[in-house]
Amino acid sequence: MEFLLFLNSLEMEILELISKTEYTIEENSNICLLGKQYFGFLNNSRKKLVICTENAKKYGGYYLPKINRNDDIDKTSIYVRKALRHEAVHIAQACNNGNLVNILKDKNIKLNKSKLEAIKSSTIISGKRDKEYEAYTLEDRPRLVIKALKKYCFD
Repeated sequence: MEFLLFLNSLEMEILELISKTEYTIEENSNICLLGKQYFGFLNNSRKKLVICTENAKKYGGYYLPKINRNDDIDKTSIYVRKALRHEAVHIAQACNNGNLVNILKDKNIKLNKSKLEAIKSSTIISGKRDKEYEAYTLEDRPRLVIKALKKYCFD
């Protein structure tokens, strides 16, 4: 699985926790064809997490030759890591009987315009705005994602 190349130690810990749940992980499944702006999906009924590495690479400019390749790889890494963390939040929510994990102390965090647009897009697919809002808020906080997974999937 190519997406492993883009993870750091915190995401590897998240991946390890996910692997101890009933969820399986796939890469670049057909669902990724829904749009190039999607980097991950979760199918709770099938207990399947999908990472869309090809979308992240294309969106991050990974294939485009540039002077500083590290910038391209870094953008792609960010997209892949955020996708994994985002979907891991949804797994923690599923482990919490489908409820929010409410692990964030400050509930009044303002999200930037691009995240608000992403919430709209994701809500069209999931139909769960509150869960998407929580996942987009926590996707930048890997330690809280780890905490949520441990609390709701293993305690």
